[in-house]
Amino acid sequence: MTARTRLLDPAVGRALSALSATAKKGLGDPALAELVMIRASQLNHCAFCLDMHLAIAREYGVSEEQLGLLAAWEEAEEVFDERERAALALTEAVTVLTEGFVPDEVYERAAKHFDEARLAHLIGLVVAINNWNRVMVGRRIPPGGYTP
Repeated sequence: MTARTRLLDPAVGRALSALSATAKKGLGDPALAELVMIRASQLNHCAFCLDMHLAIAREYGVSEEQLGLLAAWEEAEEVFDERERAALALTEAVTVLTEGFVPDEVYERAAKHFDEARLAHLIGLVVAINNWNRVMVGRRIPPGGYTP
């Protein structure tokens, strides 16, 4: 199937972009934000978003080791610090709601590393990238269209 060219109504696209930018800024750690967006995009099989956020992560200095092991972050204990691991666990729990909710222990783990405002921005960022993943996958937008 070919790529579908019109992604969203322009106003909806601007709203999603604003949500993404606000959440990323409020999190206050652009490298971590990229790890979160890459992990959600891996779970959602969004090639366009993976391609884009891998490039941006490299711009922010995220290591090739972290990028290469992100899909197996739980096993790569020495590569991700506890704050990153808490954010990634929350990202997975919010992205894959198989139990219908985020487990208390996952939320509490993240709350130990992020104050209330940053935790709200982290969740907002996960919600934003999940929205973008669904738009790009739903429209079958292929990787390669992002240029820094």
